Amino acid sequence: MDKLKIKVAIQISKSAEKVYEAIVNPEQMKNYFISKGSARLENGKTVYWQFPEFPIDIPVRVKTIRPHNLIHFAWDASSGEELMVKIALEQLSNGSTVVRVEETGMTNNEAGLAWLTGNTEGWANFLACLKAWMEYQINLRRGAFDFMVSGNNT
Repeated sequence: MDKLKIKVAIQISKSAEKVYEAIVNPEQMKNYFISKGSARLENGKTVYWQFPEFPIDIPVRVKTIRPHNLIHFAWDASSGEELMVKIALEQLSNGSTVVRVEETGMTNNEAGLAWLTGNTEGWANFLACLKAWMEYQINLRRGAFDFMVSGNNT
């Protein structure tokens, strides 16, 4: 069966160097995406991310890092399938950066389609939160998913 693929992108009015640092540095990521990260993303390293709405450590296995250009890692779906994530940064001549996220790995079936919907929404949220933080120092994620923690997610 074919594997499903998520593709989302956004332009951020900051240099690729600054956007890259905001993604690989857990102290910066805490301002817009995760609640805790065990270490910087580096080639060959496994780091652990926590999200405010999920009380577990999620292992992130870094495959390739090309500073200011590419962040490639693997993590696992709840079904156990390995998912590959590539975050590509393209510096434009005006000093802004296009951030493209691609995630692949789920099988094209009912569970995969549910994943496709949820994770597409998640990566679009990641990009919106990254842009809001980078350009305006606004943490869009703060409080946004409290309903999931409190059990009121119906």
